[in-house]
Amino acid sequence: MKNLTRFLCLFATAFLPFFALADEISNLTQTVRGRIVDKDSRAPLVGANITVIGSMPLIGASSDIDGEFTLKHVPVGRIALRVSSIGYEDQTIPNIQVTSSKEVYLSIELLESVMQMSELVINANENKAELLNEMALISARSFSVEETKRFAGSFHDPARMVGAFAGVAPSPVGNNDIVVRGNSPKGIQWRLEGIEIPNPNHFSEEGSTGGPINALNSAMLSNSDFFTGAFPAEYGDAFSGVFDMKLRAGNNERREYAVSVGALGVEAALEGPLYKGGRGSYLINYRYSTLALLDEAGLVDFGGIPKYQDLSFKIFMPGKSGSLSLFGLGGLSHIIEEMEDEETGAITEIGDYNAEMGVLGATHTYLFNDRSYLESSVSISENGAGYKEEGLDENGGFHETGDMLLRKYTLSFASSFSHKLSARHKLQTGVRYSKRYYDFFAKFWEHKFQRLETDQDEDGSTSHWQGFVNWKYRFTPTAAMIAGFHSMRSGLNNHTSFEPRLSLNWQIAPGQSVSAGFGVHAKLESLPTYFAIKTLDDGSTVQYNKNLDFMKARHYVVGYRRDFSQNLYLKLEAYYQDLYDIPVENDPNSSFSLLNLNEGYTARELVNEGTGKNYGLELTIERYFAGGYFYMLTGSLFESKYKAMDGIERDAYFNGNYVANVLGGKEFILRQSEKVRSTLGVNMKASLMGGRRGTPIDLEGSMERGYTVWHEDQAFSFKYDDIFYLNLALDYRLDRRKVSHVLKLDVQNVTNNQTVVEKYFDDGEIKPWRQLGLLPNVLYTLEF
Repeated sequence: MKNLTRFLCLFATAFLPFFALADEISNLTQTVRGRIVDKDSRAPLVGANITVIGSMPLIGASSDIDGEFTLKHVPVGRIALRVSSIGYEDQTIPNIQVTSSKEVYLSIELLESVMQMSELVINANENKAELLNEMALISARSFSVEETKRFAGSFHDPARMVGAFAGVAPSPVGNNDIVVRGNSPKGIQWRLEGIEIPNPNHFSEEGSTGGPINALNSAMLSNSDFFTGAFPAEYGDAFSGVFDMKLRAGNNERREYAVSVGALGVEAALEGPLYKGGRGSYLINYRYSTLALLDEAGLVDFGGIPKYQDLSFKIFMPGKSGSLSLFGLGGLSHIIEEMEDEETGAITEIGDYNAEMGVLGATHTYLFNDRSYLESSVSISENGAGYKEEGLDENGGFHETGDMLLRKYTLSFASSFSHKLSARHKLQTGVRYSKRYYDFFAKFWEHKFQRLETDQDEDGSTSHWQGFVNWKYRFTPTAAMIAGFHSMRSGLNNHTSFEPRLSLNWQIAPGQSVSAGFGVHAKLESLPTYFAIKTLDDGSTVQYNKNLDFMKARHYVVGYRRDFSQNLYLKLEAYYQDLYDIPVENDPNSSFSLLNLNEGYTARELVNEGTGKNYGLELTIERYFAGGYFYMLTGSLFESKYKAMDGIERDAYFNGNYVANVLGGKEFILRQSEKVRSTLGVNMKASLMGGRRGTPIDLEGSMERGYTVWHEDQAFSFKYDDIFYLNLALDYRLDRRKVSHVLKLDVQNVTNNQTVVEKYFDDGEIKPWRQLGLLPNVLYTLEF
C-alpha cells in the first residue's frame, strides 16, 4: 500500500511543471457535426442555428434540409453549443469533449414552444439532466459516455457508473448487480436500442441482471437513460429499474480507429462511412480478455483464469423518410475454478463454468409527415449459462456433483406510433410481442441422500404480449403531465396485468420545480422458477410453480429540484413502494420470499401471497463538469421490509438503510501549443453504505445437507458491518494532429477494506465472504 500511494503521488505531481503552459494558443482543431430534429415528431429542423459559446471569432452554422449541420475548425478541448430555432425552446449542450483524433457527431432534439410567437421569450438556461425519453418526468437520470469514463471505479461500465446515483446501492463483492431503492437486482431490465435484451454481463446466469464485467463497451454508447421508479408506460416487465441504452452512429464521412490495452481486455474499434458520399455509417468493437491472452502465451500460470470476449456493432442508414439501424451484441465467458483444502492444499472441488449472450436486431423509423412517425423493431437474442462440477468423494476420487445448462432464445417484434397533435399534445401507442424458446436442465448432488437430484428438465416455448399508450400534455411552458397505461399477458399461464401510470412536473418559480409520479409495475419471474422440479424424500418429483402470477408494485414518488446556477442543482425525491402478489413459500411457518433473491431460481412451492414495502428519501447535489471540474454528492435513507407466509414483517435482505457517495474530479491542462494539447484528469469517489441483512447459519443442518442451510425462523435478524470504499482514477490525454493517446489508472478500493459482507458454509465450517479488495486497472488507448 505504501508503494502504491507513492506511485500515485509521483504520477500526479510529475506533470505539475507543465501547468504553466496552459495559456498557450492551440491550433489543433476538429470538426463537430450533427443532426437536429423535433423532439416530439422526429422531423428534421431546417435553418436551426448552432454556435460554439464563447468562440472568437464566432464559430456557427445552420442546419440543412435534412437537419444536418457542420462546424469546422473547432478548437480541441471542451466546448458548449447553443442551439436555437424559431418557434422552439433554446438548448445549451455543455461539456462536449473535442479531441484531435475523432470527429464529434451529435443528435439534438428541440422542444417546440407552447407559447404563441408574439409572446415567445427564449431562455437559454437548460436542464443538463434532461432525459432522452420525453415521456419521463421523475425518478430518471440521463447519463453520457463521458460520465461513464470519468467516474472513478466505473471501469467504463454503465452499470458500475450508476452506483453513484441516489437510490442505488452497488454490490460490495465486485459484481455490477444494482439494488434500486431496496429492491432485488432481479427487478432490473436492460434495453438496447429500445429492445429488451438479456443480461449483457459476462459470467452471468439466467435469472440475474448483473455480473463482474459488462459485455458492452461504453465507447459504443450514445447518451442513455436510467430509471429508478414510476417508469413511463412504454416500459413493462420491470420491477425496480430500467437501463435504456442507445448506441451511437459511426462517422459517416471518414474512417476512424481506436485500440486499447488494459488489465480487463485488449480491444479494437473501427467506424466509418458505408460508402463514399453516402450518409450511412458503421461502428464495430471487439474485446478479448487480457488474462486469457497471457495464459495462451504461457506467461501466467494459475487456476481460475477468466476468459471472455465480446463483439458489438451498429450499421446506420438514414433516408429521406426515416432511418434503418442494424445492431448486435454478443459475449462469451468461461472459467475453470479449483477449490483447495486450506490445510493440505489438495483440490477438493472442480467447477467448469460457461456463459454466453447475444442479440441481433433491426430498428426502423418511418416519418409520415412533420408530426407523425412509426418506430418498429425486430430482434433475436440468446442467453445461456452452464456448469459442470466435480467433488472429492470418500475414496479420494472425483464424482459428478452438478450439471446445469439453462438456455433461452427470444424472438421479438415491437412497433410504436407517435403523433404530435400540437405543441401541447403528443400521443404515443405501441405493442411488443416476444416468443421465448427455452431448454433448461440442471441436477445437483444431494449430500443428505447421496444422490443426484434433478432441478430442471424442460424445453418448449411461450409467448409474451405487451401494449401501452401515452398522452403528454403541456399546460404551459412550465407545467406538463404524462398519463399512460401499460398491459401485458403471459402465454405461459395466461395471466394478465393492467398498469396505469401518471406523472406531473411544474416549475413553481424560476429555477425551482416540483414533480410527482405514480405507477403500477409488474414483472414475470425468470422462467426456470416456473419449471423448477422438487424432489421429495421418497424420490418422487413435483413441479409446483407453473401457475405463478406476476409480482407487482405500486410506485409513489414526489420530488423537488432547485437550480442554483446553470451548472449547479439540488434534487430531493421521496418515494413509497407498495409490493404485492409477491411469490413466497407456501408454508405458514416460512419466511422465504423471492424479494430476497439476487439471482437464480428456487424449487420451493410458491404462491403469490407475499407483500413488501420500500420507502425512503434521496438527495442529489451535483455540479456539472464546467470550468475544468465537477462534483456530486448523493445520499439515500431508506427502509425495505417484507412479509412471507409466516405473517411477520421483517427487514429485507437488501435493507442497508443508507448509501452516501461523494464524487469529484478536476481536469488540468498541462500543455497547449500549436501541435500538442495534453491534459491530466484526477477523479475520486468515496462511498459509505449500510451492510446487508444476515441470517444465522445452521451449522449442523449445513453439514448434513452439504451446502449452506439457514435458521430461517431468524431470517435477516442482524445486519453486517457498514461498507466503505474509496476509488481513485488518473487519466492523461495527449492530443496531436489526428492522433490521441490516453493513459488511465483506475483503482477500486484504494484503502483495501475487507469488510465481511456475508457468511457461507463450506468444507465443514462457516466462512466469511468479504468485500472486493484493492483492484487496479491500467488502460492505454490509441485513437486515430
